[in-house]
Amino acid sequence: MSRGPAPGRAALVLHTHMPYVEGFGTWPFGEEWLWEAVATSYLPLLDVLRAGAPVTLSLTPVLCDQLEAPGALERCLAFLRELRPASHALDIEAADDPAVAAELERAAGEYARAADALDALGGDLLGALAPFAAWTSAATHPVLPLLATEAGVRLQLRAGIEAHRARFGEAWEGGLWLPECAHVPWLDPLLEEAGVHATCVELTDRFGAGAVEHLTPLRSAAGPLLVPVDRMVMDLVWRRAGYPSHPAYRDSNAMTQRRHHPWANDGAVYDPARAAEAAREDAADFVARWQHRVAGGGLSVCALDTELLGHWWHEGPVWLAAVVEEAARAGLELVGLDQALVGADPVPAPDDLEVTTWGTPRDLSTWSGPAVADLAWRARDGELRVVGAGPAAGERAVRELLALQSSDWAFLVAWDMAAPYGHDRSHGHHAALLAALCAPGAVEPALRNLAPHASVAALLG
Repeated sequence: MSRGPAPGRAALVLHTHMPYVEGFGTWPFGEEWLWEAVATSYLPLLDVLRAGAPVTLSLTPVLCDQLEAPGALERCLAFLRELRPASHALDIEAADDPAVAAELERAAGEYARAADALDALGGDLLGALAPFAAWTSAATHPVLPLLATEAGVRLQLRAGIEAHRARFGEAWEGGLWLPECAHVPWLDPLLEEAGVHATCVELTDRFGAGAVEHLTPLRSAAGPLLVPVDRMVMDLVWRRAGYPSHPAYRDSNAMTQRRHHPWANDGAVYDPARAAEAAREDAADFVARWQHRVAGGGLSVCALDTELLGHWWHEGPVWLAAVVEEAARAGLELVGLDQALVGADPVPAPDDLEVTTWGTPRDLSTWSGPAVADLAWRARDGELRVVGAGPAAGERAVRELLALQSSDWAFLVAWDMAAPYGHDRSHGHHAALLAALCAPGAVEPALRNLAPHASVAALLG
């Protein structure tokens, strides 16, 4: 009796990233953006990881820079214990509906519990995440295909990888998250040179949504594995009508005066028990669909931003824990991506791959289109100036360049999420870079702990 194909495997990659906001403004897109993510995403995720979830965790170096910055998590604790209770109290006082007031009171307790959890870690959240830190990224999350020079790419890769090794040891297996999944074949030799053995790519438009080609890693001509993300599975979460739009879930758009969220998507007052039940149902549906996807074999990679789970989709951590439990119950093999790639049988990457990202559309326009052309120009101008100066540029100019190259400033502008903040950060880092080139020995305290492992030596090639 012949057997059918062996069932495939599933890998869940969580890309964990925050631009360098520590010390750069407050609510809602200054450093308190990071404190919110600590409370609503990173601490709940830590609970899931400690329970044994076989999740591939990618931590960007720039996020780690902030989590270990002197005094940062002390300010986070003050935000959780002082500011958040006070803002909830003001909204409770202004609430006309007793049910809304009760939900605000309950929600305030979540911040108190987050503060207690952070305090129990001795304020060392990064140390608690360290055992799970499998993948890293470029230093400050730039769109690498937009960088002007190979020296600029080397600087970003070396600074990021050296920071990861310094923090988490030499056990790194060569997994690197390309910021914004931005890939172009000319990057592959530079990735190989930096010790990168695998990265994720977005090839939905190349192969077509749902194509089986997304279930097989590709071997680039230069060496690194290119692992397609599986949009067919990811869009169960990401698409506009995906799981986070469920009527019972917290509405992230409907806000009180002080930006709290006491309502569900259907307009009812938020009920956490009702939402948790929906999360478990959606987890069961997700696992069933994922299992069907790999029934014929292959490796399906579902990549999500960690901050989606909790910070943007309040029930995301509950859903994630339920996915892990349901996968074990249903017999879906959920594996770490490094482990899955050990036994993979990659196929040669097509010779004619073009630039691709997971932006909308899947090109570079989110970070280089007309709405953000000035930001793209400043980043390129700054890079050419620093690379042209070489080691004489000095470390302050190098760090300002790394900050300037962050993909987040253009994203905030292109999506009109916090356009003034994105413009200000781009302008500010470019101006500081120019000043640093004029006075390379000066110290720039505003950057605090950004890219402490960056070195002008990378500019030597």
